[in-house]
Amino acid sequence: MPNSVSGAMNTETAYAKINLALHVRKRRPNGYHDLETIFAFLDQGDLIAVQPGDGLKLAISGPFAEGLSPSDNLVLQAASALAEISNVSRGAHLHLDKQLPVASGIGGGSADAAATLRLLNRFWGLDHSVADLADIAKPLGADVPACVASQTCRGTGIGQDLRRIADDGVRGGCVLLVNPLVPVSTADIFGAWDGTDRGALEGDDALSIAKNGRNDLQEPAVPLVPVVADILQMLQEHQPILARMSGSGATCFALFGTLAEAKKAERQCQKAMDGIWTLIGKIR
Repeated sequence: MPNSVSGAMNTETAYAKINLALHVRKRRPNGYHDLETIFAFLDQGDLIAVQPGDGLKLAISGPFAEGLSPSDNLVLQAASALAEISNVSRGAHLHLDKQLPVASGIGGGSADAAATLRLLNRFWGLDHSVADLADIAKPLGADVPACVASQTCRGTGIGQDLRRIADDGVRGGCVLLVNPLVPVSTADIFGAWDGTDRGALEGDDALSIAKNGRNDLQEPAVPLVPVVADILQMLQEHQPILARMSGSGATCFALFGTLAEAKKAERQCQKAMDGIWTLIGKIR
């Protein structure tokens, strides 16, 4: 990250997203799907930084920067959208520290775009509300509005109709993420869904809904990425509160009651499987 960028005012975390449950209800003619999901967010993620400069520019570094193009990145798309709708003429030189795997079902580019909106809203002194930023985020992707608030919520429609729900049962919980470092195409996973509506979410709070729910993309993902089944089996051996694939994969998560349990599971996963990426965070 540039040395000239420091302080909370000039940086923003792009919080990792997980889907505690994800029910796919039907396929729309436009290629999107009606779904019901419970979004939750960890206190870890990519980092976006900004400093003054002419025009909108982006530099990318970090362990997962390879192959990412600054020119067509969602970070710049978000910055451009915010500048246009807010009639901002000032520039911004942005820096993305890419800590999360790409195409991994945990927010990634959507979280980066959302963090950019929050950061530039503050940096440019625009004073947009969270709801305003979520509206600006809608054309950027199905998950971006949820990532703007980065708080546990229920998503319907294509995931952009959001409602806060009781989250006492999950807030502060320790989550272990495990990814096999195999990029997964969201379109391919949704394309492999069999089209069967297996029913709505059930429950009143995030934890009960999650326990009663499922990820309808998990079953079609396994034939395409068989290691997902191995990871889930390994996580289940540690008796978590909940273990599931997130989004369209291939990241899987396990929710534990204590940090010690999460760390023990992480150590054993790393010992048992080569070439995996892991991260522990707490639900915000």
